[in-house]
Amino acid sequence: MKLFRYIKYLNRAYGLKRVACVILASTILLNAGNVAFATTSEELKKQQKELEKEQKDLEKKQDAIESQKEQSQSGLNNANANISDIKDEQAEISSGLAAANEELVGLLASIDLIEADIEDTEEKIVQTQKEYDEAKLQEETLYEAMKLRIKYMYEKGELSYAELLLQAQSFNDLLNKAGYAESLYEYDRKKLNEYVTAKNAAEAYGEELAEAKSELETSQYELEEEQKYTEQVIADYKKQYANFDVQLAKAKQEAAVYTAQLQQQTAQIRDLQAKIDEKEKEVKDTAKAAEAAASKEAEELAKKKAEEEAAKKAEEAANNPEENTNNDDDNTDLASATEASSQSSSESSSTQTSSQSAPAPSGSATGSNIANYACQFVGNPYVAGGTSLTNGADCSGFVYAVYKAFGITVPRSSYSQAQYGREVSYDSAQAGDVIYYGGHVAIYLGGGRIVHASTARTGIKYESATYRTILTIRRFI
Repeated sequence: MKLFRYIKYLNRAYGLKRVACVILASTILLNAGNVAFATTSEELKKQQKELEKEQKDLEKKQDAIESQKEQSQSGLNNANANISDIKDEQAEISSGLAAANEELVGLLASIDLIEADIEDTEEKIVQTQKEYDEAKLQEETLYEAMKLRIKYMYEKGELSYAELLLQAQSFNDLLNKAGYAESLYEYDRKKLNEYVTAKNAAEAYGEELAEAKSELETSQYELEEEQKYTEQVIADYKKQYANFDVQLAKAKQEAAVYTAQLQQQTAQIRDLQAKIDEKEKEVKDTAKAAEAAASKEAEELAKKKAEEEAAKKAEEAANNPEENTNNDDDNTDLASATEASSQSSSESSSTQTSSQSAPAPSGSATGSNIANYACQFVGNPYVAGGTSLTNGADCSGFVYAVYKAFGITVPRSSYSQAQYGREVSYDSAQAGDVIYYGGHVAIYLGGGRIVHASTARTGIKYESATYRTILTIRRFI
């Protein structure tokens, strides 16, 4: 009760704040044993001054506490803002790392596929070299045997088959010599055929070997270009993100898995395309057989009709010999006119062909028009770094130039083209789409076929769409 009375007194007498009154009253009561209550006005004034001083001190402490609280709150607000900024920065870094990881996985998978293609090509070269050496050895062996045979016939003065038969003394002798001549002829013909077969096989293996070596050279060039770009990308990301080596290791693991999946998918597509091609061949063979049968029937019918007309003309000629002579002259003139017309047409066609230059694109920029236009440059040269459809282009330069002819600007490098446009699946691919194999691009024609600037040896040519592992298919229009 004393506490409440002191609070009420201090508040009424000195106008102190309630908080200060509580503190002062508590202090007075706690020190009641040491402080005596004032009995005079002087003592009360003195106590008032002391109380006011204590009040001011307390108010200063309160202000200091409030100031510290405000500073703490400000610091907390700043800390929260920093946390928010850090979270935003982390989110941005995370997003950047995700994009970097995606780009790296694509690049590393591309490099893995090129290296796998190089390994396959090297194995193919070893196998083809072995087959070529065997075929070449057989060719040379048969050639030497034929040379010995010719030398023996020359040295022994062996007669020709006709002379051998003419020397027969009797019919039985003629039969014997005929059998011997036939055996000699069969032997020589067999050896000649074996030699021709071996020579053709050696030439085919030699051509295949040369193409494989040229493809290997091109793939190594594409690998170097892809590696340079990848190294630059990695260097840039290392500057941008700390501890990027961890991210790089993760990307390599993902790229290995991705590469295996792509190889499996392409193998499945290749098998399916082979079945489709086989079925199409059956359909074509059946259609061809039906066409041949119809053509044969038509020929027989025409022959029969011609025979009937010839018999009729012969009968008429027998009855009117003078008209027959005139008809012969007319036929001669008609044949001469036909021959002259044919020669003139041939010369005109030859002149037109020789003066024809690189064709301009016709029609709008549709996939089929782009594909048809690209096919007109098959046979033109491959030139690394080139973009000329007539004088030479590399794979991405060929795609770049074909689309440019239709007023469409696409990226120049193969990897940039692999990121351009939108991705489509193989079963949705259409003529004019661009297939990316990892360091190499081609224009899809439909039906499992492509046209592309292949190698320095083969130039721009047609190819199976699954001849290498497909990384992505892009549509630019």
